Formats: sequence, C-alpha cells, structure tokens
Amino acid sequence: MKKIMPFMIVLLFMFAGSFGACKRQSAGQTELWVLNYYDTTTASAADEITLVWDAFKKANPGITIIREDAFNNPFHDKVDSYVLGGRIPDVIYAWPSGRSAVLHTRRLLKDLGPLVQKDNLVSLYSATALEPSGQASGYLGILPRAITATNAFYINLEVLDDCGLEPANTYEELKAQVPILKARGYETVLMANADFWVMQSCLFSLIVGRFCGKDWEQKILSGQASFTDSGFIAALDFIKTLYDDEVLSKATLTTGYDEVVEQFAANKGAYFIDGDWRVAAFVTDKSTGEALIPVERQRNILISVFPEIEGVKFNRSNSVVLGTGWGINAGIPAGSAKEEAAWRLVKWLSGKEIQEWLLETGGIAIPTRTDIDVGSLRLEPMQVAVGNLGKEYDVSTVVIDGAFNEAVYTPVNEGLYAIGMGTKTPRQAAQTIQSAFDAWKAQQ
Repeated sequence: MKKIMPFMIVLLFMFAGSFGACKRQSAGQTELWVLNYYDTTTASAADEITLVWDAFKKANPGITIIREDAFNNPFHDKVDSYVLGGRIPDVIYAWPSGRSAVLHTRRLLKDLGPLVQKDNLVSLYSATALEPSGQASGYLGILPRAITATNAFYINLEVLDDCGLEPANTYEELKAQVPILKARGYETVLMANADFWVMQSCLFSLIVGRFCGKDWEQKILSGQASFTDSGFIAALDFIKTLYDDEVLSKATLTTGYDEVVEQFAANKGAYFIDGDWRVAAFVTDKSTGEALIPVERQRNILISVFPEIEGVKFNRSNSVVLGTGWGINAGIPAGSAKEEAAWRLVKWLSGKEIQEWLLETGGIAIPTRTDIDVGSLRLEPMQVAVGNLGKEYDVSTVVIDGAFNEAVYTPVNEGLYAIGMGTKTPRQAAQTIQSAFDAWKAQQ
C-alpha cells in the first residue's frame, strides 16, 4: 500500500492538470510564453506594463501572457540558454541579425511573410522593414519596429559653454578640446565601454565604414579583402588614438551601460556616444512626469554623428541597421490557435499604436509603419533632434554585429576592449579577428 500511494498521488495530479488544461481549452484560452527586452532606465519603462501589456490583455481576454523581462547581456544569456535547452519562447523580441543571429540561422523563428501577406500589411510598413535580405534568416523572421542609427553623438552645450567652446566639427577640434575640458573637471567623451558591444556597435562600425568605404563587409565575406588589410587596421589604430589622445578616457572601460546616462545628464562630460535609441533614457517618464534631462535643458543637447576624420573615405557617414522587432517560435503549428494568438500579439507589439508610443517616449527614432503622422505626436527637444539625425549623414554603412556572425563579431568586441586596455596592438587584434573569421568560414 505504501508503494501504491505515491503512484496514485502522481496520477491524481496528472488528471487534475489534464482536466485544468481541458478546461482552459474549452474556455478558448491560449497561453503564450513571451521574452521581452525591458530597459528599466527608459522613460517608457513604467508605462510599458499598462499601455502595452495590460492593454493587449484587456483587448484579448482569451490570451494569457506569461512574460519574462530582461535587458542587455542578461537578455541575450537567456536566449542562449533557451536555444541550448531546445525550446525558445512562443513570442520573442529579437534583432534582425547580429545578437539574435542564432535564432535566424537555426530557423527557430517562423517566416512572418505569409502572415503579412494574408493580413494585407505590406502597404503599412516600409519596404526596408519587409525586405527578407535584411535579416540573417533570409526571410521575415521578425516584424521590425524601427530603422536604427547606431552612432549618435550627443553634444552638451552647457558643458561646452562653461568652457568657452563650440561643438567640434572635426576630430582635430575634438582633440584640441581635451585639455580645456579636463582643466574644468570634465571628461571629453562619455561611453559605456565596460559593455564590449557598445564600442563596436556605436562607434567602431562607423569608424571602419569611414576608413574602408561602403560595402567593405561584402569584400571580406567574398574573400576579396581581409581584416588584416591596411584599411581595417587603420580603423583599429584610430580607436587606439582615441585613448592615447584622451578623447576617450580609460575610465570608459569600466563604465556600465546604465551608469553612463547618469553621468551625461549630470554634465560630467561634453559629449556622449551611444545609439539613437538611447534618447529614451533622458526624456520625460509619463508616469512620474520626471526626466533625466528636463525639457528646458534638452534644448542645450544637440545630436549629430561623430566628427569628421581627416583622410578617410566617407566623412558624412553613419552605421545603420534594421531595427529590432518581434518573432514567433517556428515550432508553433501553422493555422493553430497558438499561431493566431502569437501573430495577434506581434502585430500589436510592432503596430501603429505601439510605434507611436515608442516615438513619443524615445524608444525609436525612425518608425517602420508608413501610416504614422510624426508631426502630430508630442515630442520633446531631444526626440526631435534624434528624429533629424538622418540629415547629419549622407552614407549608411553596416553595423558589424549585424553583418557578421557572432563567432566573428565577438573577437571584434574583445579586440576593441583589449586595444583600450593596452593588452593588444591593433595589428594583433586584427590577426585574431581574421583567424576567427577563417575558422567560421571553414565551417560554412
């Protein structure tokens, strides 16, 4: 009897679980497991739960959302662990390539193209957003919400005015400002380089594009060029120069991603380098009415691209990539209730209302929806400035972690950090990157 009782208890629990599942199904309830990229430092963070998730729940009572929130590296660690475990969430926030390449190259995301066609959404999204070649999968693995400029050069006029300076238009002008700013207790350029991806995505991708020209990555991928060629090494040399000239201080190598926005808002430096999305950290949080940089001070913040560098191919260039969006687990059966629920959620998360909300809160700068009247939105000065960023450059070049596999861009990230620390020369870093590329290429 003692041996039978545990078995009977297990059977009872199994029966109860089956009965509960049947009861939910009979009630038309569909459960979705969702992995959300949630940055608590943005002005939109507090509103997101109410305006995005609760609103969807209210409009779709038959869908239950089991949501996980994570940000920055912890988010990507979660994705990696789920991929290794053989099961990813039903709906997942993702990049079109780069940091989400594993989801695309292993075809873990459903092709949303047929669903877009079925619902006649083609005319409501920009052609760039729906271009399959823009995603590592070669098909529409995610429905993107923005076009992203990964280099935004934030300029603090309050700090510059205090030092009797004007915004630097060239690197030589920027370099000349270092001792003047230092004498007044200011850093020249603030960056969060403790997070290795920041330097690669938000500055070096622009720099290598300027030194090597448009489509430089295609020449490497096709074998016509290499990471050890003079142009790429010159771009790495320039990163070393930034540290040698103290335009970037060694302190940036220990500055975290959340910490740096506080520094810039507190006038610790004259300039700040990040992506266009980072404006969201500074504008007004609608739930509290407070902003890291109040509206009246935002008028003293300009947003441009990194200054001109003497002797490079493209000075008015920036690194640009298709923005992030939402995808659906490829394992969900086509035509199922779960697919219908997941698609309804993705359409909401990448739809007009949410893109308008993201624009107003600084979450995106350039929407992918074509039916949004930006002029009708309530935008703060920094949002307007970042919305005009496209006027500051004429040429778009690739973002490294969007153009290359993780096996290649990880050594780039690490090499850039090592150059800053002084533990590798630019040429050594280039050789390590090329070796990693060769090893990756051999496996293709």
